[in-house]
Amino acid sequence: MARHREGHYSHRAGWLRAMVLGANDGIISTAALLLGVAAADATRNALLTAGMAGLVAGAVSMALGEYVSVASQRDTERSDIAKEQWELANLADHELDELTAIYRAKGLGPDLARQVAVELTAHDALGTHLREELGIVESDLARPVQAAGSSAAAFAIGASVPLAAAALASSSLRIGMIITVTLVALVVLGFVGARAGGASATRPIVRVVLGGIAAMAFTMAVGALFGAAVN
Repeated sequence: MARHREGHYSHRAGWLRAMVLGANDGIISTAALLLGVAAADATRNALLTAGMAGLVAGAVSMALGEYVSVASQRDTERSDIAKEQWELANLADHELDELTAIYRAKGLGPDLARQVAVELTAHDALGTHLREELGIVESDLARPVQAAGSSAAAFAIGASVPLAAAALASSSLRIGMIITVTLVALVVLGFVGARAGGASATRPIVRVVLGGIAAMAFTMAVGALFGAAVN
């Protein structure tokens, strides 16, 4: 029988966090990089080269970082599953007592807790113990490749927004265009992320916009100072 899922927003927390984080990093880091280079009076070719390099490097970095992180989580989950399998094979009575104690702690009486433990162990011993003892559901185990791919894609999509603005704007308008397009993208990202998570959009939008403004302002200042020092 398929596991019942209700439409709660918390079920989206994992993929939503990864997608919003990747897109937010892509938008802000690439916009800040472009503005820092532009503030140093770089040529259009240098600006776009730096932006494309930032997009590729950021996407690869996000993918590798997410893969390593999620793979470590998966290794831990597999270790716990192997340990539980060994205990069920070699310490069956102890595991049944442990499961009974869990149900008693949840409020069932001694006899009913034992009956539930026995019946669920007969139905799916490993799945029941993983779920009740460790909070692990086998169908929801960590997927490193999927996490890496989605994070890289989200970063690349986010990074392409300020990069496109830099490519299309004239030299005199490129800084203003990058800032404007980036702020609009951050507002949209904050709104979409909030709505997907069932939250009010105001605070998420304010968070991402203020963070983006701070990052862009700081990077522009560094770029201008460095450009002046080099010249």
